[in-house]
Amino acid sequence: MTTTAPIDKTEALRAVYLTAEDLRVAASILYNAYHDDPLFVDVMHSGDQVQYEKKLRGAIREELNSLWQQEQVLIGLFDGERLIGVACIATEQLPLGEARLWNWRLKMLVSAGWQTTQALMNKERSILEHLPSAHSGVLQFIAINPIEQGKGYGNRLVQAVISWSEEQPELAGIGVFAANDNHAKLFSRHDFAQLERLTIGNVEGDLLFYRGHSND
Repeated sequence: MTTTAPIDKTEALRAVYLTAEDLRVAASILYNAYHDDPLFVDVMHSGDQVQYEKKLRGAIREELNSLWQQEQVLIGLFDGERLIGVACIATEQLPLGEARLWNWRLKMLVSAGWQTTQALMNKERSILEHLPSAHSGVLQFIAINPIEQGKGYGNRLVQAVISWSEEQPELAGIGVFAANDNHAKLFSRHDFAQLERLTIGNVEGDLLFYRGHSND
């Protein structure tokens, strides 16, 4: 998405589509926010912290670039001119799971290794199998810069995702896998309903789904 039209704008905070110039900062925010994510730790950490961080950085970079190149939904939450939060939604136009394109597989393999690549595809396959409709989006990433957390910005970013979804008449809803109870509670406050309790690899979490008012 290359447009910068506002999705949500109140006072100094604004949610807009990211531009190419924002991707480097967005990748940094995602890396720091997902550094201790249970799923990434389970998939990538083999005891070598340096290698783990290298794989994580590469995986986030390649996924973010792939979403951008495939014109998926990349939303940034800005405080003035500072990017402080990122949400990335994969729509049904992007093949996920076992349908991932060969160039994504190759780049992910080089950046993060075969085990990580296979585990990420398995995660996506598990999520897709439990969504109520093929016309659903998947929230691949959502994060607030760690130094900005605890200020209510997470709520604003989720609201921006919902605002976008309500403007998509062909969308049945948005699914997200939350391995953290606090994250699951955040989504639940915004009408994401639990579909399943999933185990992906060695990590348990909730698959939540926002159906949207237009699909009630």
